[in-house]
Amino acid sequence: MEKIILGIDPGTNILGYGIVISKNTKIDIIDCGILSLVKTKDAYIKLKKIYEFVTELIDRYHPDELSIESPFYAKNIQSMLKLGRAQGVAIAAALSRQLPIFEYSPRKIKQSVTGNGNASKEQVAGMLNTMYGFDLGNQMLDASDALAAAICHSFQNKISLQKKEVKGWASFITQNPDRIL
Repeated sequence: MEKIILGIDPGTNILGYGIVISKNTKIDIIDCGILSLVKTKDAYIKLKKIYEFVTELIDRYHPDELSIESPFYAKNIQSMLKLGRAQGVAIAAALSRQLPIFEYSPRKIKQSVTGNGNASKEQVAGMLNTMYGFDLGNQMLDASDALAAAICHSFQNKISLQKKEVKGWASFITQNPDRIL
């Protein structure tokens, strides 16, 4: 089964995005990058730009699902609130296009890609380079985090597919029509 997954690493200054196509056991990277809002001073204009940008990505790539990093506990409550707004606007954009949404904690995303839930952004980028030969360098860490969110979701889909209970050949054939020649 083939799925296009849009991964988002939300932020009000820099939003990362990554798009992958997951085919059975193979994951290919389609695109990734960032939306830089550093020069935009008005907080509400930033949110508008995030909404428009995510909607544009959805319309361009037609993903099947959105995987987004969930907010995490931060010492600075203002930073956490801004991050939550950015995430909410990205989710609203996905909802406007009837896209299913899946949230993962930063720890879960890092663990699924590196095996270590406490990995740094640089370690996540390094593992993506090792796994896919896709080197973004340290300039695009938000993009590599977004790719990691999409890849994490792909891995979670594979795990849930493997957990299907099969009761005989008839059940297997019904659940796996693509595997019959």
